[in-house]
Amino acid sequence: MKTQSIVAALVIPFVATLAHAGDDAMLSEARNVAMSLPPKLLASLQEEIKKSGPEGAIPVCKDMAPKMAGKLFQETGWKVKRVSLKPRNEARAIPDDWEKAALEDFDRRAAAGEPPAQLEKGETVGSEYRYVKALPVQPLCLNCHGPVDQLSPAVKSVLGEHYPNDRATGYSVGQIRGAISVRKPL
Repeated sequence: MKTQSIVAALVIPFVATLAHAGDDAMLSEARNVAMSLPPKLLASLQEEIKKSGPEGAIPVCKDMAPKMAGKLFQETGWKVKRVSLKPRNEARAIPDDWEKAALEDFDRRAAAGEPPAQLEKGETVGSEYRYVKALPVQPLCLNCHGPVDQLSPAVKSVLGEHYPNDRATGYSVGQIRGAISVRKPL
């Protein structure tokens, strides 16, 4: 009995250390995958805005972002999507319960003074690793996500055409627009 206690005392901390190291590796991998999408999306948006204005860039978020996420999945095995408590695209951006809880926590933490750009959560949930990273509103985002009375008539028209139930307006710079969510089976 004493031998079993000694073995348990030695093995349990070792196993816990291995599990923690595995979670750290998954967190790092998830973070890298999640953070690879926003710069690509931002570059595509800026390019399209130069060519055809903010209203012309709406399809970048609508069509190109999911394609970019699909490509990341093919390259990495991580399923990537954008989620929000105020979704624009109800077919793609509705958070599940875990994502919703993380987004609500991000809002509470941001209200308490934590910088939104630093808010993230990663953990093993069931048989997969899940990670979310807050997406704060950038000045460029205000073209389509700012206060409705400040959106151009062309942007309002295109948004109304593509997103009749749009709830993703009224933001200001620095607010949490949503999050990048990634998940991968273990």
